[in-house]
Amino acid sequence: MINPYESDELLQQYLVFHYASAAEQFPYPFGGADALDFPKRCALQGPDVTKIKTGSRALDLGCSVGRSSFELARYCEEVIGIDYSHAFIDAATRMQADGVHPATRLDEGSASTALEVSVDSEIDRGRVSFEQGDAQAIRNDIGQFEVVIACNLICRLPEPMKVLNRLIELVKPGGQLFITTPFTWLEEFTPSENWLGDGAQDSFAGLIHALEPSFKLEKRWDMQFLIREHARKFQYSIAQASRWTRV
Repeated sequence: MINPYESDELLQQYLVFHYASAAEQFPYPFGGADALDFPKRCALQGPDVTKIKTGSRALDLGCSVGRSSFELARYCEEVIGIDYSHAFIDAATRMQADGVHPATRLDEGSASTALEVSVDSEIDRGRVSFEQGDAQAIRNDIGQFEVVIACNLICRLPEPMKVLNRLIELVKPGGQLFITTPFTWLEEFTPSENWLGDGAQDSFAGLIHALEPSFKLEKRWDMQFLIREHARKFQYSIAQASRWTRV
């Protein structure tokens, strides 16, 4: 299967999703705007930042083009972002080096707008590094982390249990794990026998079964997110968010 996340169309879409301003993404006075800045909200509202100590390390699994990784650097000394897409990691690495990246926003048909997206100048980009890799086979020497986030990742993996089982090693005792997923199970990404919760009859119950007793569920809530396809078409989705503490 060709990885759709290597296409330029999705690269541009995700650069806009992660970094474009509210006005650039959704210039309407109704609906939708409440779901903007999802990658930023994942980093700043997902983990309990009041419990993050100075010098902490963070891991962003499925980091896409990197916005959450940069936001984690506001309170973590070192952040590693990993994504399977070479195109996404190349863009995130360019953002880390230059602080800016060109993006093309599709407006209508063949009409588009050239944008320049950027990382907040208050963020120390030197704290962040990116690497291409498979979340199901993370390198053994990566170490442990006080914070691990995996946003909208697990329902895009062929074998989600591989990453869920590895989290026990990746998160330090007392550390925090934050996961979001819309549980959009599709055979093209995940064979149905690997869907969580007995064939996705109750996916969150399957997630609890996978993580307990090594992790304690601290909070569960819904997080909306909006992805722009063009000026009059948007994906409005609701992810299941959960915060866990490593026992």
